[in-house]
Amino acid sequence: MTGPKLNQIIAVANGKKTQCEKALTEVYQKVQKPELFYGISRFYQPTDDGGETLPSEQKMPQYNVKDAVDSAISTLSELINVIATQDYANTEAKSDVVVDDKVVLKNVPVTHLLFLEKQLVDVNTFIGKLPVLDTADVWTYNQDVDYYKTDVTKTNRNVKKFRNHVKAEATEKHPAQVDVYTEDVKVGEWNTVKFSTCIDAKRKNELLSRVKKLSEAVKFARENANSLVVTKVDNATEFLGYIFK
Repeated sequence: MTGPKLNQIIAVANGKKTQCEKALTEVYQKVQKPELFYGISRFYQPTDDGGETLPSEQKMPQYNVKDAVDSAISTLSELINVIATQDYANTEAKSDVVVDDKVVLKNVPVTHLLFLEKQLVDVNTFIGKLPVLDTADVWTYNQDVDYYKTDVTKTNRNVKKFRNHVKAEATEKHPAQVDVYTEDVKVGEWNTVKFSTCIDAKRKNELLSRVKKLSEAVKFARENANSLVVTKVDNATEFLGYIFK
């Protein structure tokens, strides 16, 4: 079975671009809302058996960085591969993309190298917006549920109670002199656990470093592409795999 004709690829390329860019925009907008990636669970326990009870609070993360990354990879894969097929058929100028002496992509047409340069700008922006774990807390990754959580923290709940201080006892001629003041009295405590589907800063910096290296390699390959010597192409698997593996 032969692959699609070039004119067929050209016919669907613009529509695929629009579709993928819209999907990527939706993911990009979500990762800029940190509240979607955090959850919390806390319940109140009165100090005394007969103490006041308060309702518990629970909110689970609404979105997962892993899902955002997977969605971006899936959408970018469609876009990269349809453009790759078009670009390979349009030119004979090719060059290898090499990072740290390793060939990431081999014999890439110069037109596609230009396209990949632009995609890496967007990938860099996307990764730069990924929310990271709040360093104010100590997080532990739970593999079973695929998110981070903190240990339980306890905070007191206090209420103000009135107290009397007798400055002078009552006499036959004068009433007692009493000062009224308030005192904070512990009546219970909150037990709080925080949840997060963010990534840690080290992982984010690692991804950004890979994007930078790959960007430099693509630019170098484009500049040195000369005359190397087209079919349906899958570049996305290795290209995005280098960043997100």
